[in-house]
Amino acid sequence: MNETGTADTAFHTTGTITDDTVDSLLSAYELPGLTLPNRVVMAPMTRLRADRRSVPRPVMAEYYAQRAGAGLIVSEGIAPSMDGQQYLTQPGLFTEEQVEAWRRVTDAVHDAGGRVFAQVMHAGRNGHPANRPDGGVPLAPSAVRAPGPLHTPDGKVDTVVPRAMTATEVRQAVTDHAEAARAAIRSGFDGVEIHGANSYLPHQFLADNTNLRADRYGGDVVGRIRFAVEAAEAVADAVGAHRVGLRIAPGNPEGGMVERDPAPVYRELLAALDPLGLAYLHVTDDPVYPALDDLRPRWSGTLVGNTGEHEETTPESAARLRGDGRADLVSVGRPYISNPDAVERIAAGVPWAPIREKNFHYSSGLRGYVDYPRHDTGTTHSNGTPTSSENEGCP
Repeated sequence: MNETGTADTAFHTTGTITDDTVDSLLSAYELPGLTLPNRVVMAPMTRLRADRRSVPRPVMAEYYAQRAGAGLIVSEGIAPSMDGQQYLTQPGLFTEEQVEAWRRVTDAVHDAGGRVFAQVMHAGRNGHPANRPDGGVPLAPSAVRAPGPLHTPDGKVDTVVPRAMTATEVRQAVTDHAEAARAAIRSGFDGVEIHGANSYLPHQFLADNTNLRADRYGGDVVGRIRFAVEAAEAVADAVGAHRVGLRIAPGNPEGGMVERDPAPVYRELLAALDPLGLAYLHVTDDPVYPALDDLRPRWSGTLVGNTGEHEETTPESAARLRGDGRADLVSVGRPYISNPDAVERIAAGVPWAPIREKNFHYSSGLRGYVDYPRHDTGTTHSNGTPTSSENEGCP
């Protein structure tokens, strides 16, 4: 999962938000072809409000529009194909019905003055037959089972051993990323982010324990990075490098990942990708391998930094990433669940509200989704009134 899939941490604003913090986070920033009014990026977070055809529901337009004050929104992880699907109610970008539904979401964000990238997230070994309409076995770099259990419509179940991808299937996954990127642009997204972190398919190719291949997609460092590089190149060719970001989380053990020595792998990855001129690199820091310290000097473009699990996310900690030069933009995850107006609260010096509905991250309704109030009006909906989506449930 994305941000909400990790352990919940308390967060709050300590004391008064200083002028330096406000200035650091609320200054404008230029991405190629896109002006961000502030340096705060809403991180991708799994929320599972699509229907069982992976079609976004109308309530998702409301959710994202409520958070349009972010300098940039990165959507929840979107499956690029049925092979890439992790959960039955995870949204997709591989049917025209999905594309049209996402258009309603992006229109709502743009109408509210926001900017939004689609995160393309291929589950790889994290999938399960019970979470796919076709009942297919998940594909992965190697036949290595993910730790469990996994949520399905019938409750928690054990994971399954994935099938090792053939070279043809690896190339198809690259193509699927590019096709999903094209679909995202047709849907009105301003760009796409490839999810190469947190145990998803590109990360599975990068890590020691999930890539046991002996072909050109495994073995040495060059082989391990090949899938991520080919996916980034294909997506850049499809929609333009200026519309493409990549998220990585070197050393992150989430999902049972093992990376004994991340530095040489990710240094090689950046050396291959830096010349492409991508819109940004999105890096989650790690207490064992300080990725931001090591990789910032090796990336010439825009870097989005995330404090990671070892440091509480507050306006102050976010501003420090900017202040010490480790990041140009800062991504904020879980605080955005309960603070649709997170940026506006920074500007007003108002503390971020804690999450009160932790059990509703992945449910199908409005509770814990679009019912958090803004600090200035107290309204819980993007237009101040309930919408027809109030009565929606999971089919």
